[in-house]
Parts: sequence; C-alpha cells; structure tokens
Amino acid sequence: MTTTEIKITTARIPVLIGKGGKTKRDIEKKTGTTLAIDSEDGLVEIEGEDAIAVMRTTELVRAINRGFSPERAFTLFEDEDMILDIMDLSGVCTTPKQMERLRGRIIGKNGRAREQIEDMTGAILSVQGKTVAVIGMIDQVKNVRTAVEMLIEGLPHATVFSFLDRKKKEAKVDMLEYYY
Repeated sequence: MTTTEIKITTARIPVLIGKGGKTKRDIEKKTGTTLAIDSEDGLVEIEGEDAIAVMRTTELVRAINRGFSPERAFTLFEDEDMILDIMDLSGVCTTPKQMERLRGRIIGKNGRAREQIEDMTGAILSVQGKTVAVIGMIDQVKNVRTAVEMLIEGLPHATVFSFLDRKKKEAKVDMLEYYY
C-alpha cells in the first residue's frame, strides 16, 4: 500500500470533493486510489495499491489545486506521457500590481491570449494566484513555458504567437517524417 499527502488551498477543496462528493468518487473510481480530505487544513491523503496510480492521482490533485477544473485535470490520464508543469511567477514580480499585469499578459483580453496559446500548442493552461500551470505532452509544455517566458520578458504577443506557429509547423514536419 502506497500513501502520500499533499496540502491544497482550502478554497479548492469544494472543487476536489464536488457536488455531493461526486468528483472525489470519480477520482477514486478512475484511479483505483482512495482520498481522505481534511477540509479544515487542506490536507489530502492519497492511498492505493499501485504506486504509479498514487503518483498520477497526486498530480491530478495538484492540477485541481492550481485552478484546473476536474474535467480538464483528468486530461492527465488521457496519455501516460501527459505531464503537469507549474511555473511560479513570484520570482519575477515584486509587487501585486506587477503580478496582475503579468497575469493579464498571459491571459489576454477576455482570455484570448491563453486560448491562442492552448490552440497553438495543444496544451491546457491555468493561471491562478502566482502560478501558471500547464497540462500537456513534454514538447507542448516546453513550448508553453518558452511562450510564457517570452511574455514575462515583455515581448509582443505577435512575436510569441509567431514562435508558437513555427513550433507547430516543425511538429507537423516531424510527424510527417516519422510516418514516411
């Protein structure tokens, strides 16, 4: 039996549990693990026979904690090569105003920049608090990380999107070469 504990923010506990405990039951059923959630201090204990299932479930809980909906977090289970990457922005922002501005650059007006990044990479993003979390394949996550770093440096959105477009085309060429 493998057991691990993870602390999450108390604000995300209702999301993890779900209406009438539905999300918690879904997680347990799909992963073969059991979750013990302490609503007061945000401690989640994950237990299971399979160590890998416990690790993957821990990543799922971390994803939900970083702002992903349970449905979007479950994409971690669509492919064994899917990963969760969390970028901490607190090191590059010294004031709350700077953090808000940076979050705004990553999200974009009405969420369009975030959507564009998702469409161009195939990864999914969540911008919450002082972090940007990404779920995707390793190459997708690497491209998103580079795009976010470019936005942090203050590069124009157009430059970032043309970088992502080039990466998308390179991936298509690589795929064609692989199949032929």
